[in-house]
Formats: sequence, C-alpha cells, structure tokens
Amino acid sequence: MKLLESSRFEQVNSALNMFTGDCNIIGRIESYSCKLAGHEKQLYKRFHSEAGAGPHDLQVLSAPQTALAVSPTGGYFSNQSVSGDEEGPLCDTISRKTLFYLIATLNASFHPDYDFSYARSEEFSRERSIQWVMNAVDNNLSATAGDLYNSKLHAQLWAAINDEINLPECDIYSYNSDLASDPFGEDGSLWSYNYFFYNRKLKRIVFLTCRAVR
Repeated sequence: MKLLESSRFEQVNSALNMFTGDCNIIGRIESYSCKLAGHEKQLYKRFHSEAGAGPHDLQVLSAPQTALAVSPTGGYFSNQSVSGDEEGPLCDTISRKTLFYLIATLNASFHPDYDFSYARSEEFSRERSIQWVMNAVDNNLSATAGDLYNSKLHAQLWAAINDEINLPECDIYSYNSDLASDPFGEDGSLWSYNYFFYNRKLKRIVFLTCRAVR
C-alpha cells in the first residue's frame, strides 16, 4: 500500500489533533493506493496460501459498529429484531482480497509499532451507509471537542475525504479494536474508531482513525 501525499489531509490532520481541556483527541486521515509493494506481494501470497483459500473467497464480518449508533434522524437504532421470533439480518461478508487491503492499510498506518497481519475478518465490519458513519464520527467529536470541531473542522474533514475518494462510490468498513494488541486499548481511552473508505474504481482507500484519551 502506497501512502499518497496530500497537503490538504495534512492540514486537516493538524486540526484533528487537539486538547479539549478534559482529554486529548488524536486523529488522522490518510490516502493509500491499493497497489502492493514488493514485500506486500509476498505477504499477499502467504495470506491466501496459509488459509488454503483464494482471493475471491468470502469471509464473515462482524455486525457494524454503527448498529447501535445514532440514526440519520437523530434517534437510536438497533439492527436486532424487536420480536424474539424474527430472524436478524444475514451476516456481511468480505473477499479475502479486500480483507488483505484493510489489514495492509492498518500495517502501513501504524508501522512499525503495531502488526495487524493476523487480524481476522471478525475484527472488521461493513458499515451500512456513509450517513451512519458521518453521524457516528460527528457525534463523538462534537460531544468531546464542541466548537473546536463544529465551527470549521467538520466541513473541512468531510470535504477533504469526499474530494479524495468520492464517498458515494465507496464501500465503508471499520476495524473493531481488540483493546489488547493495538493502539486503542490504552488506559484512559474514552472512544476510538477506524474507518476505511474503499473506492474499487480508483483502487484507493482513505483511512480515518481517531481516539480520545484522558
């Protein structure tokens, strides 16, 4: 995965790291090309050979993080059925090729401090829509940073992401922290999220990671 330099992203990232008086907010957005480097090609082959599966074989994902998030209309929503005898939604799946891209993005973003090579598909989710993801991000940042986020950064963040990746064309995935072997389980952590905006046509992923720590 090749990091694509962006002065616009750097400007947003500078604003996305802030101290609110109660906690530190640490966040960034990064854009990656899905073209694999030499060592990643070797990892890609090993990733499939060890599982005895092909790149288009499907893996099961966890339920999306936004399943209990604030809905686009402002209320709270659960994707579980109200009646006990109703069947819930079918599980989302992901191809092993796309799963590798997500893992490789995490490795590229957090190298050399953390290694996500052995992350499982169940540690990822496919999000239901861009609006749900925007609400989840906005609600956390608004509640924690207030006007530091609402006054200007909100519009800058989403405009920069959309111009880079064309959000309506994206599949959106999230990484669900295991809180033990990654950067998101540190003492004092209030919340964290990690979203991947994957545009297959552009063969590009924009990665948004953010956490609040007391």
